[in-house]
Amino acid sequence: MDNSYPYRLKNCEDAPALLYSMCNFDWNTDKVISIVGTRNATPYGKKIWEELVQELSQHSVLLVSGLAYGIDICAHQQAVKPGVTKIGVMAHGHDRLYPAENKNTVKKMLDNGGLVTESISGTTPERENFVRRNRIVAGISDATIVVESSIKGGAMIYCSIG
Repeated sequence: MDNSYPYRLKNCEDAPALLYSMCNFDWNTDKVISIVGTRNATPYGKKIWEELVQELSQHSVLLVSGLAYGIDICAHQQAVKPGVTKIGVMAHGHDRLYPAENKNTVKKMLDNGGLVTESISGTTPERENFVRRNRIVAGISDATIVVESSIKGGAMIYCSIG
């Protein structure tokens, strides 16, 4: 692994050997925080997320999330504001976007941040790919903040990665 590979991810025993990225960011910045949560965000959860992004944006933090429905995309939409660098970790190849409704947010993200995946083009967004993606989101971050999740929610996978 070369120096451009995220050094935090090197500590994960199941780290991907190769990452594909479309980006304008430094993987190895001082502070990297991931924000994840439920697909069915409540107004309270969205408010909490907005407050978190506002606070984190004052501290040169690189924000990471998974581009999923709910809290993840709320995180990216809020983080599109100037001065916030964000990474979306995809569970499929760069040749598609899932969910497609995130297209406008992703275009804005590419200006100050980007997208990353371990999947080659042609990889579809299958269920098992999302679980594999989660280890990258957690592995490249100093901390993961979960904003709303049921006990069996996908966001809880982050709590068992370690």
